[in-house]
Amino acid sequence: MLIKFKKSFEKIAMGLLSFMPEEKQVKKLQETINEYESNEDWQLYLWKEEEVLGTIGVCFEDDKVVVQHISVNPSYRNQGIGKKMVQAVKELYDERHVCGNEFTNEFFEACQEE
Repeated sequence: MLIKFKKSFEKIAMGLLSFMPEEKQVKKLQETINEYESNEDWQLYLWKEEEVLGTIGVCFEDDKVVVQHISVNPSYRNQGIGKKMVQAVKELYDERHVCGNEFTNEFFEACQEE
């Protein structure tokens, strides 16, 4: 289930985002989380089943929704969690074009393949 980020999930979200290569440094992670908290055009979601397993972050650009962060706890990778998150975002923003960016596009495109 996709749940909207809130401050109480900050450490979990930072931990998950740190698995992305461009988010390794603590200062960069803090800047990213701050942007999600303060910029209304950025939305961060967590994927929760029995526990939080992943995170997906989007930004709104004109008429599209760009997936700019996506990360799954390494213990739960290759189980379709990332694909479920992408699908949930597409359903949430079904009136807009959803796509990846330079960091997420390869994974995003792989999720489109059946």
